[in-house]
Amino acid sequence: MPIAVYGHYGKPLLMFPTAAADFEEYERFLVIDVLRPYLDAGIVKIYSINSINRESWMNENLYPAQRAARQMAYSNYISHEVCPFIRSDCGGSPIKIAATGASFGAYHAANSVFRNPGSFDTLIAMSGSYDIRPWCDGFHNDDVYFNNPIEYLQHLNDDYFLPLLRHHTDIHIISGQGAYEAPERSRDLSRVLYSRGIPHSLDLWGYDVNHDWPWWRRMLDLYVPRLFHAYGPK
Repeated sequence: MPIAVYGHYGKPLLMFPTAAADFEEYERFLVIDVLRPYLDAGIVKIYSINSINRESWMNENLYPAQRAARQMAYSNYISHEVCPFIRSDCGGSPIKIAATGASFGAYHAANSVFRNPGSFDTLIAMSGSYDIRPWCDGFHNDDVYFNNPIEYLQHLNDDYFLPLLRHHTDIHIISGQGAYEAPERSRDLSRVLYSRGIPHSLDLWGYDVNHDWPWWRRMLDLYVPRLFHAYGPK
């Protein structure tokens, strides 16, 4: 599982690729070029990882239970390998990590933040869908439930996760409303977060904003300096 690292200092930002793409997708689609000024200024340090969607949700040759099991393995990989690697690469600091992704990557970013608020403190989710059940063919078990933000957030009521999400996590749900976008999915997540008293922003862009890279580049170019301006060499 390769990881691409960009930058030398700043807020660590973990990027999840779209659909069946890989760890170099954000570089190919010029996101790294757009964010280069913030990388060079030490405002952000980017980590981009592979997806496993072809071996899980998008693999129609697997039974739904197998897809969900592979998703759980991926979630554990994020918690037990990726997060410790990022902290080690940042000098062993206990610094919290930000996560972002577009389309299917937004699901992975959101799921990672909501499952691990002790490691993550910022979410920038773009054009995502946060209910995994359409990929389950009616199947349901704990692996599905605990990787389905729309579902498990509704029942979240504990003394660890909920306070961290309410008071120590900066959540931004962003979507266009143009071609191939599904803003109702962002609204659904917003309603669930609101019901649990979890602060967040729901940022719906215009009807000309479609489900594509030029807009995701603009979203990150707006949010990265806005959220991470306090970072960088002093």
